[in-house]
Amino acid sequence: MAAIIETKGLTHIYNAGMPDATTALEHVDFAVEEGDFVGIIGSTGSGKSTLITHFNGILKPTSGQVLVAGQDIWEKPGDIRRFRFMVGLVFQYPEYQLFEETVYKDIAFGPKNMGLDEEEVDRRVHRAAAFAGLPEEYLGRSPFELSGGQKRRVAIAGVMAMEPRILVLDEPAAGLDPEGRDTILTQVKRYHKETGTTVLLVSHSMEDIAKYANRVLVMDQRSVAMYDTVENVFARADELLGLGLSVPQVTKVFLKLRQMGLALPQDVYTVPYAVKTILAALEQKRGKGAAGC
Repeated sequence: MAAIIETKGLTHIYNAGMPDATTALEHVDFAVEEGDFVGIIGSTGSGKSTLITHFNGILKPTSGQVLVAGQDIWEKPGDIRRFRFMVGLVFQYPEYQLFEETVYKDIAFGPKNMGLDEEEVDRRVHRAAAFAGLPEEYLGRSPFELSGGQKRRVAIAGVMAMEPRILVLDEPAAGLDPEGRDTILTQVKRYHKETGTTVLLVSHSMEDIAKYANRVLVMDQRSVAMYDTVENVFARADELLGLGLSVPQVTKVFLKLRQMGLALPQDVYTVPYAVKTILAALEQKRGKGAAGC
């Protein structure tokens, strides 16, 4: 399958040519296939946020390329607006960007800017609200009457309503309680599955990455340290810990069990998989015991 988004030698230097020049990205090369759900992890200062703000042209590379659907987004700077509709970016705490008098108008803001007719805007507003888990009766309310988690869903729905081919979310569940966090991410996963939209999720929660993503990009020292399936990345738990990152709690438990001499796999990263693995190990042990009788 062809890459929907790709970087080639992407380098970004803040204040290039100045005494305080700082390299934030250095020769980043990776490609995302259409329909993937990619988790992006890395310690503070690794380059995650700088990377994702290149995807829809908020930042321009100092050198290298960003390609969306095979096209260099900066080849014709006058076309950059088109790519910004193709790549929807949800920043941290997006609810602070709400400003309209009703939820409906806030969700409709992006589609209207795309020049769509009222009927299409209305269809998109209702569809995005449903994906974000917002009941119909909320559309007529002021967004400022809603809870923090509900406001967050309104903001995410506003990006979904533009129907981007790529949805990029920077810590979309930051600051929410566990229930609110699960609600947001479950809705995003449902949106991904039902629309086929490519999703890139930046998160500090290894549990969230393990639960929702199918591939993981690990950033370290302004470059790509790992990029592989979730199973293969979390199988390198010792390396992740060495980079100052965490791993899912269940992975830590299995690492400890392996250190105690138990022959268990390295790629356990979710609780259901852990249960399945333990049951399989017990069954194997019973089978050996029966064979020895």
